[in-house]
This record gives sequence, structure tokens and C-alpha cells, in this order.
Amino acid sequence: MPGFFEMMILSSILLIGVFPCWMICSKAGFPGWISLLILFPVLNIGLLFFLAFAEWPALKERTKQENA
Repeated sequence: MPGFFEMMILSSILLIGVFPCWMICSKAGFPGWISLLILFPVLNIGLLFFLAFAEWPALKERTKQENA
């Protein structure tokens, strides 16, 4: 059974890492659950590269609305 300090560390990782990434993924138009990849050592770097270089669905929709 985890103690108080272990639970504090786990909750801070979730608040500092996963929650902001979930919001970024959601606002970019991707499913929020892909932000859970930030918890895995090599996949978190892959997620950052994916977010940096992928075409965001939210921006595609915004461009379509501006052109219409």
C-alpha cells in the first residue's frame, strides 16, 4: 500500500504532466487519451514530436471556416 509521499508524487506527476498535455491534445483536435503516453519513457518524446509536426485537426477546421 503506497504511503502519503508516494501518493503525493503520483498526484503531482498527473497534475503537472498528464493534465496539461490532455488539454493541449484536446484543443489541437486529437483525442485526450493520447496524453497518457507522457507517462512512458520513450513514448513521451514521440508524443512531443507528434504534436509538434502533425497537422492539427482543429486548425484545419478553423482554416475551412475562414475560407468559407
